[in-house]
Amino acid sequence: MKLAAVLWDMDGTLVDTEPYWMATETAIAEEHGGTWTHEDAMSLVGNDLLVSGEYIKAKLDLPQSPAEVVEMLLDGVVAQVRHSVPWCEGSRELLLALRAADVPCGLVTMSYQRFVAPILEHLPPETFRVIVTGDMVAEGKPHPEAYLTAAAALGVDPANCVAIEDSPTGARSAEAAGCRVLVVPNHVPVPEGPRRVFRDSLVGISPSDLASL
Repeated sequence: MKLAAVLWDMDGTLVDTEPYWMATETAIAEEHGGTWTHEDAMSLVGNDLLVSGEYIKAKLDLPQSPAEVVEMLLDGVVAQVRHSVPWCEGSRELLLALRAADVPCGLVTMSYQRFVAPILEHLPPETFRVIVTGDMVAEGKPHPEAYLTAAAALGVDPANCVAIEDSPTGARSAEAAGCRVLVVPNHVPVPEGPRRVFRDSLVGISPSDLASL
């Protein structure tokens, strides 16, 4: 295939921030006298943030709206990211190799812009030519809107793009958009799929490896 672009998920794929989200969810539960389980946390991986906000509100019987719960989550996670950016193994190296090879990259994440911004500060300018965040789309993953939006903004056919994902929700979104999907499972297992290729990590993967998918 002609590799027109690489579309990156962020949480759990580019940066291993899922533990930050889980710690913040637990802190919110403790603050409001509720209980939060590992299963609760796992069920939210890859979700649209408003979907997560609705789940947390119902689970903890919070007075806040789902949107307000999302802002509480972002407050906690942004503070942790500003302290330290936990890159996934091989992700930053592959991203910079794609930049050097002049392969366009897009960021397709359900996180909001104010969470993405402090991470991008650690990368060269315009490393991502297009950024699609959860607060920019009407339908979050697993709907394909976010990936279709990124491909359209880059002026490329999704069928000529490789999406890199770590969750079932994200893989379904990219697959539905027509992308080839490189799946690097992180915190949750991802089932096989017709357009999915699996790797244990991004370490040692090159732009030509992505093109061969």
